Amino acid sequence: RTEEVPAAQQPAKPQAQANGTDKRSHTVCSRLQKWFCDKFGEYVEDFRFQPEENTVETEEPLSARRLTENMRRLKRGAKPVTNFVKNLSALSDWYSIYTSAIAFIIYMNAVWHGWAIPMFLFLAILRLSLNYLIARGWRIQWSIVPEVSEPMEPPKEDLTVSEKFQLVLDVAQKAQNLFGKMADILEKIKNLFMWVQPEITQKLYITLWAAFIASCFLPYRIIGLAMGLYAGIKFFLIDFIFKRCPRLRAKYDTPYIIWTSLPTDPQLKERSNATVSRRLQTTASRSYVGSSAPTGMSKDEDTSRFHTTKRGNFHEVFNLSENERPLAVCENGWRCCLINRDRKMPTDYIRNGVLYVTENYLCFESSKSGSSKRNKVIKLTDITDIQKYKVLSVLPGSGMGIAVSTPSTQKPLVFGAMVHRDEAFETIFNQYVKITSASSSSES
Repeated sequence: RTEEVPAAQQPAKPQAQANGTDKRSHTVCSRLQKWFCDKFGEYVEDFRFQPEENTVETEEPLSARRLTENMRRLKRGAKPVTNFVKNLSALSDWYSIYTSAIAFIIYMNAVWHGWAIPMFLFLAILRLSLNYLIARGWRIQWSIVPEVSEPMEPPKEDLTVSEKFQLVLDVAQKAQNLFGKMADILEKIKNLFMWVQPEITQKLYITLWAAFIASCFLPYRIIGLAMGLYAGIKFFLIDFIFKRCPRLRAKYDTPYIIWTSLPTDPQLKERSNATVSRRLQTTASRSYVGSSAPTGMSKDEDTSRFHTTKRGNFHEVFNLSENERPLAVCENGWRCCLINRDRKMPTDYIRNGVLYVTENYLCFESSKSGSSKRNKVIKLTDITDIQKYKVLSVLPGSGMGIAVSTPSTQKPLVFGAMVHRDEAFETIFNQYVKITSASSSSES
């Protein structure tokens, strides 16, 4: 700060010298501050807090051309990973005996002398060097399995509605399978650590304790040597033997047995439903029918009302004994269509009709003709598998069909277009469990 001082009050020469030293020190401080701001001011500005900007990503509209382009990009991007996995599998399978033998000897020697980490780092450097030469125009093939060139189809500019629909279905199917595999892997890992099956998680628990105790008392050199030798022997020798001998793998390959026996969430749900269904006890059909019949009606009237079909008496239509009568739940039957995928003729492939369940049989009455040849009678004890079925995977929901597998058919018989599918499935499954448990107990 400068002030005007009169000439009479001006200080003497010593005071003028003191003011000169103050000015020099002030200029040195300003220069130092300026140098500090020039050097570190940029870094100080980076630490200033600013409000976060909320940006909303705009989704790209659905386009068939863009869809095909993204599919090809994904395929090209995943090609190096798939080639690497193929090469590892070829080494383990001894696709080239000389290459696998050389790799096995080099790996075991490197692990024995403690050069495993330098070896992998050298391989990474070698891979990058080869990639540099390939980028410069050199033709170098670094693959055990010979690559097969696939023809590239040029992208179509204009697609018809049917082609676009088929393209969307193909992409949806691939995405569905990919997401299903990823979900299976994640659910198995989750169930392994959540003690869903204690006998499997117990093995992991004991292994972790053994590894922890070994890491506390043994030197890391010995632990690394043991792990490296075991990994090499398993990858090159044990896995090769297990792949060639599936029975040995199913008995002695502990990691494979644990992974295959781990359930997913849908499998756990099916097991719980099967357990609950086995515990359910169904009452006898005759007593249920007698109790549900109106009062004042004779036994003959009751039989004619509850056990007749559109073509005539029930036992005459299906050539069964008079004791075989539909259960009370399906006294009028369930309307459905029978899809026999073993037949090629359109008239035999799909039949409309009504489905009944008795104590021992599953009966389907065709509505097109009165001939008993078009009807279908399946013995419950001959059924090998019953599942809920979705006829068209494109449609949303869980479907309205039931698939029944028997030894006499190559493909399961499908009863589709059932409005009361869940009710029919529970009835058939409960009666099937009841009959099979009764037959097994009688045989024992």
